[in-house]
Amino acid sequence: MAKQDRITVAHGDGIGPEIMEATLRIMDAAEVGLTYDVIEIGEKVYKSGHESGISPESWETLRNNKVFLKAPITTPQGGGFKSLNVTIRKSLGLYSNVRPFRAYTPYVPSHFPNMDVVIVRENEEDLYAGIEHQQTSEVVQTIKLISEPGSEKIVRYAFEYARAYGRKKVTCMTKDNIMKHSDGLFHKVFNEVAKEYPDIAADHWIIDIGSAVVAARPESLDVVVTLNLYGDVISDIAAEVAGSVGMAGSSNIGMEHAMFEAIHGSAPDIAGQNIANPSGLLNGATMMLVQIGKADKAELIQNAWLKTLEDGIHTGDIYDPKISVERVGTKEFADAVIERLGQKPKKLKPVKYNENVSINVEVAEKPAKKKEMVGVDVFIDWREGNRDADAFGDKLSAEGATDKLKVKVISNRGVLVYPGGMPETFKSDHWRVRYTNPNNELVTNSDVLELLQKIQDLGFDFIKTEHLYHFDGERGYSLSQGE
Repeated sequence: MAKQDRITVAHGDGIGPEIMEATLRIMDAAEVGLTYDVIEIGEKVYKSGHESGISPESWETLRNNKVFLKAPITTPQGGGFKSLNVTIRKSLGLYSNVRPFRAYTPYVPSHFPNMDVVIVRENEEDLYAGIEHQQTSEVVQTIKLISEPGSEKIVRYAFEYARAYGRKKVTCMTKDNIMKHSDGLFHKVFNEVAKEYPDIAADHWIIDIGSAVVAARPESLDVVVTLNLYGDVISDIAAEVAGSVGMAGSSNIGMEHAMFEAIHGSAPDIAGQNIANPSGLLNGATMMLVQIGKADKAELIQNAWLKTLEDGIHTGDIYDPKISVERVGTKEFADAVIERLGQKPKKLKPVKYNENVSINVEVAEKPAKKKEMVGVDVFIDWREGNRDADAFGDKLSAEGATDKLKVKVISNRGVLVYPGGMPETFKSDHWRVRYTNPNNELVTNSDVLELLQKIQDLGFDFIKTEHLYHFDGERGYSLSQGE
């Protein structure tokens, strides 16, 4: 991202205005040379009629300035309000969420004094696409979307970040032992990209044990790259393990735009009391300064901040009478950092930023694969006859099929119930009926429409379909139990 002197700033909700004021005062005292275009986002904007929490005028400011320093916001409770963070990340293509976590022992207690982990979280896809539907009285679905180019972008960014910052290893975390196609795609892309970086070690953890490693052995990790939801979860774990969620900042990086923030929320219960810790937002701001070519100013501020921690000047969230020297409020903490500009810590490791760090990620478009339809899953809302799967399946097999598409198996919440299901299996009102061609012939959309007409004529309520495809001859769907 090109060096620039104008950014967009939003003070946010709850403790947002206090910690933003503290952060801007520190940056101004460090003479970072920035001009701030202030926009209003969050709760007031939501309630004024903008369902995404931001006005069209503010969008224009964001798009023009390209760099955004944002304090936490509050999303009103209840339906109809979209997450502004998700909206901004996806609308501006901020595909990479970078969250560094470092221990500051003994000044911020942690069991892992050598912890220094960077979590690189995919920022646009996965369950955070927010595509949800209630399909029956009993069943709601959320769609998990993982794309190959999206996975490649974030994986490449993680390796480029590791190379740019002198890191030695990138660890991928997925749940591809269960989600073999979605998480499996992410893991496959990771393995392919890793081969292009022989100077950087690469390994993989299943996310459940990987989360345990973050909690119990974080010093064994260096850079972690993972999908959107997992990254959100393990970054909060990492923040707590490092000492405090209130200390961590993050960057959201795209091809042309970037947003910087604290990882914590707006904490309205302590707003206006001058007790919030501004460190998370300040650390996000220093990441911003490095990104826009002001690494010297980031270094100046970060070392003054470390010296403040080392001198025992602490806000209430990290204050410990056995370690701390003085308990201070938000404003007083900012004053202490300003007083130490130009100083470096003596016990904590000072930071030194490379002025020439530049991370560029390019993903070439690949040719489309040969796509062949071999069947269809039809989802049906049905609860009659005590939910007798055999009666349901026999009826569909006899009358709810065509010459081209026959019932192969029926499952309920992913468990085989026909043919040969077990009577103990609980059955909701949401059934998946898999239709395939018994002669392994290819299927067309016209064949599916003919099938759906048959199902409707029988009085069954079909609620969605998922076509079953092969791509370049490889199966592009999960097998059902019994196949």
